[in-house]
Amino acid sequence: MKLRVILDLEGRDAYWQMAIDEALLQLRVRGEVENTLRLYRFKPSAVTIGYFQRVGDAVNLEYIKANSIDFTRRITGGGSVYHDTNGEVTYSIVLPVQGVLTDVLESYRVICSALVYTLRKLGVNAEFAPVNDVVVSGRKISGSAQTRRMGVLLQHGTLMYATNLDVLEKTLVAPREKLASKGVKSIRERVVTLKDIIGEVDVDLLVKTFIEGFKQALNAEIYHDELSEKELRVASELVGKYKSPEWIYKR
Repeated sequence: MKLRVILDLEGRDAYWQMAIDEALLQLRVRGEVENTLRLYRFKPSAVTIGYFQRVGDAVNLEYIKANSIDFTRRITGGGSVYHDTNGEVTYSIVLPVQGVLTDVLESYRVICSALVYTLRKLGVNAEFAPVNDVVVSGRKISGSAQTRRMGVLLQHGTLMYATNLDVLEKTLVAPREKLASKGVKSIRERVVTLKDIIGEVDVDLLVKTFIEGFKQALNAEIYHDELSEKELRVASELVGKYKSPEWIYKR
């Protein structure tokens, strides 16, 4: 397959980033864009919560508001995520649901193998942990989430290379049962960053390897591009949704 790659690493706020991802999904459904991989940052740092989560169960609202941290709800499932401007690269990809991607678990395995490839190339023994995590020695370094519409999937996820885990732990709430099922007592015990494992990270090399990982995972022919006026226009029409209390506090 051909895979269009967009680097959007200067950073945009959470509302714009989620709007762009949804715009790419809408336009791919309509056949108006190609298969697209986007690598981006949240700027400023922000929190996103999964579509099915209740706000109060997913984040520490008091801490978030006291520290003026942006947060919004995603159209994808999964749990709450702290996106550190200076410590995380986020990816999103839109693809047709066909072949091995028809099966949800298999689609996670295939797409997350790009992250496994990336980390192994950087000297880290990472592995896929179903349903949607990538772990190193049992500790989560990447999580992903997905939604499907009319034969197209959007999957997006994180790669924590130097995330401030102290802030992460203060912003997020994890159910005690979920932590217990992973054999840990706190979020801080559950996660790890690339910097924790290998020291300082060359972000340019990380991004280059990330792209190579997707090329390998999808057997794709890569070409670079930028967001079009149409994509930005559709996204601009969605930004208000992601800022609205009706959407954020939907559950």
